[in-house]
Amino acid sequence: MTYEYKVVPAPLRGTKAPGVKTNEDRFALSLETVMNDLAADGWEYLRADTLPCDQREGLMSRTTVYQNMLVFRRTKVANTAPKMKQQRAMPTMTAPAPQVPKKPVTPDTRTAPDVAGGD
Repeated sequence: MTYEYKVVPAPLRGTKAPGVKTNEDRFALSLETVMNDLAADGWEYLRADTLPCDQREGLMSRTTVYQNMLVFRRTKVANTAPKMKQQRAMPTMTAPAPQVPKKPVTPDTRTAPDVAGGD
């Protein structure tokens, strides 16, 4: 079995809700909401990790902060179709549209007024 993983930041604050009074209960509600939302998409909670992260502080200095992350996993769907070598799509050259010869425009002498004035 192969798995795919999803890592999301743990909530920083609790969620206010009716009947939820203490900070601990609010924080638990936030975690529960995140876990249930991801579980609805097939993600299984695996663990929580605290990991270091370097951040810039000011113009030149750096500091290390620690991020709490929630790790989820779900089984990867195996592709049962035989794998074919992916071929890079070659750009297709389109032929220019065929040129249709235009008929020469000749003035209609039957209806044109006589501008020479030579009567």
